[in-house]
Amino acid sequence: QVHLVESGGGLVQAGGSLELSCVASGSILSILAMGWYRQTPGKQRELVAGISRRFGTNYADFVKGRFTITEDNAKNKWYLQMNSLKPEDTGVYYCNADVVSPNGLGSPADYWGHGTQVTVSS
Repeated sequence: QVHLVESGGGLVQAGGSLELSCVASGSILSILAMGWYRQTPGKQRELVAGISRRFGTNYADFVKGRFTITEDNAKNKWYLQMNSLKPEDTGVYYCNADVVSPNGLGSPADYWGHGTQVTVSS
């Protein structure tokens, strides 16, 4: 099994910064893609940022120029640096990974963390 754990959420004033971290553990051969999603009231869970070796980085329009996704592949960790935070960034942020297990026949499976709350006050 694969387990993802987020950390770094909290309360911050508008214009401030937070860094979210995610670490994956368990039966992992490789991680093909890593990402961050968020869920806000009345909306479906949406992509914030993603990173993969094949496609590089991908950002939602609403975070471009403000957020940066990075990874430490050797440690199965990835990060979301969030700058210039806005109240509308408030939500539950989830990390995600496409993971290939040693005995998984080469097919990746999606795994999700349980979420971390980010609250941006005005």
